[in-house]
Amino acid sequence: MSGFHLAQFNVARLSAPIEAPESAEFRAALDEINALAEASPGFVWRATGIGFDSEKPACDIDPMILANLSVWESAEALAAFAYRSAHGGFVRRGRLWFEAGAEAQVVMWWIPAGALPTRAEAFERLDRLRAHGACDQAFDFKTRFPAPDRQETLA
Repeated sequence: MSGFHLAQFNVARLSAPIEAPESAEFRAALDEINALAEASPGFVWRATGIGFDSEKPACDIDPMILANLSVWESAEALAAFAYRSAHGGFVRRGRLWFEAGAEAQVVMWWIPAGALPTRAEAFERLDRLRAHGACDQAFDFKTRFPAPDRQETLA
């Protein structure tokens, strides 16, 4: 074990407001999918409250933007939840509820185990990925970077 966890942040822009009939299926599944994440092997933490619970969009950004910030023990644990659980069906059908994004919508980075990422940090990491591409400080599933070596970080 490296002593690091994987932070992940994803954003998506709704095609219709969260309270609209077009978003009903997505809205109805939120609690179930969040509970599935929390019960998944390797799950550590997820941000909750205004700006993260999709029924309560952040008021300082476009209210059509939904955000998710979570921490996982590994990229493999996150991928298992995201793509190989019931959540995967929602990913595959995301075009029903979300606009297609030309820019990166998911960013990941390593944090010391026990640390929690902030919303501001998450947006900064996403902006870094969008502006400069993948690096060890901001990457995606296609271009993953391994967790830092604990010994290197202590030196």
